Parts: sequence; C-alpha cells; structure tokens
Amino acid sequence: MYFDVKRFSVSDGPGTRSVVFLKGCPLRCRWCHNPESQDFATEIFFDPSKCIGCGACSAICPECNYQENGIHVFDRSKCSRCGKCADSCFAGALEQIGYKKTPEEIMAEVIADKPFYGEHGGLTVSGGEPMAQFAVMKRLMEIARANGISTALDTSGLADWKLFEEILPLVDDFLYDLKAIDAEKHRKLTGVDNKLILQNLFKLDKLGARIHLRCPIVPGSNDSIDDLRLIAETANHCHNVCSINLECYHPLGEEKYLKLDRTPPYTGKYISPEEKAYYVELLQRHTCVPVLS
Repeated sequence: MYFDVKRFSVSDGPGTRSVVFLKGCPLRCRWCHNPESQDFATEIFFDPSKCIGCGACSAICPECNYQENGIHVFDRSKCSRCGKCADSCFAGALEQIGYKKTPEEIMAEVIADKPFYGEHGGLTVSGGEPMAQFAVMKRLMEIARANGISTALDTSGLADWKLFEEILPLVDDFLYDLKAIDAEKHRKLTGVDNKLILQNLFKLDKLGARIHLRCPIVPGSNDSIDDLRLIAETANHCHNVCSINLECYHPLGEEKYLKLDRTPPYTGKYISPEEKAYYVELLQRHTCVPVLS
C-alpha cells in the first residue's frame, strides 16, 4: 500500500531521486505534515470548497455520498474506501489516498527515470514508516540494486533491529528521523518511546551505515537550546553521520487533516529564514557535522 511517488526530488537524499511513499506509520507526531500516511488502509480526502454539487459521486456510491439541501455530504461512517466516488469526481473534491501495487509495478516508474539520477541520485523509500511494510520495502530495494540504482531509506528507526540488519546491505543512505532526544518529550510529541530508535541508530552507525539525521524543528515543541544541544551530542556520539538536516515546520499538513475530517493536533506558522539561521548556528556551536536546512 503506497500513497505517492514523487519524482525529481532533491530533498530526500543525495542527488535527484524518485521517492516512493509507503502508507502506514506507528508514530503519531503532533506536527505530521502527511497525516494521510499514518493509516495503513486507503483513505478519502474531501475538500468541500471544490465540490460543485453535480451528484456524480452519489450516483456511483449512494451509501456514502449524498446531498442535504443541495449541499454535498460525505459520511465516512458508511464509506468502504473503495475510491469509486473519487474516480467520478472531476471537480477534484474527492481524492483517493492509498493504492495497492506490486513492487515491480512501482519500480517501473523509478527505473524509467534512471537517466536523470546522475552519479548520486536514485530511489528513496519513505512513508509513513517503510519498515512497517518491510517485505515490500526490501523488494523495492532489491529491484533498485539489480538495476544499478542507488538506494536510500527514510525511517523513524522504530522497528526490530533484526529487520535493520537484514536491510543494511541493500541501503546506501539512511535518512534517520530524530523527533526529540529527550525520552519523555519524544513520547509526548509522537506517542511512542525513543529507546529503540536511539539503540538502532547507534547500532547502524557501529556497522558503518551512512547516516543523514533528519530533525524536525517545531516551534514550542522541540526547538529549545537543550533540544538542539542533545541533537548535536547524539551526532557527535556517532562516527558515520554525514549531515544533520533541519526539517523546519510548515503548516501544509493542517489542510490535509481537515480533508480527513480530523482536527490538526498542532497548528503553527512557517519558520522564517532568520529563525532557521538561528537553529543552524546553535547546532554548529556543538558539532562539526554539517548542518543543512
């Protein structure tokens, strides 16, 4: 189950890359900008501002789509998530999120873009949490390797260590997400403990994995001087961390929550260039690892 293939990305690993987003995640980060990635099943976005009241969706699926007083109503309690309503919605008010394809079908798109990857680009498997669909993720990596395509894995680190051991020979770069180093804060912000996450990070580093730390910076949540100092100390503890990528908060995910009829658990504003520079400068005081933003 995947929900997107992003082509020609330059922010998801070295070089130009195709990014396959697998669906499903065990974390519930309060600031998540892809809430449609959390559920393992197909979901339906509904944007009432785009609805023109044509009734095409009601005609194809009357059980979950109907109108009241001329206004379209999307009743999720009756929705089977079949996606037929989205297929019929030419106004784009309804959108299916999540599709099933084989790794071979997905990789056909990735392989087609091979001429654009250059020396450093390739495939990045992201999510959700791709380790949660391990067999699929592993097969994507195997096909990439068989076709001479570089591989990167974007992971929260929350998975059994044996799975990381198994996938290690197939991954060129680990894009390793660190939400917060303080254990209590991590649980509060993501819903899970970070003990296993940090253990896996240090084990990967010890085995020589090439690691790029990806650290979301969310105002009022994990942007204090202590938070940044702990990120730097964690990077310093490792020997194979190539960079620290600051993923500054943006509010684009808030609209997605509304399209899923969910209340955004966190709302904020874009981080300014001046604020980004401040975070970078704070980190660089405590580490020699390159800090990117």
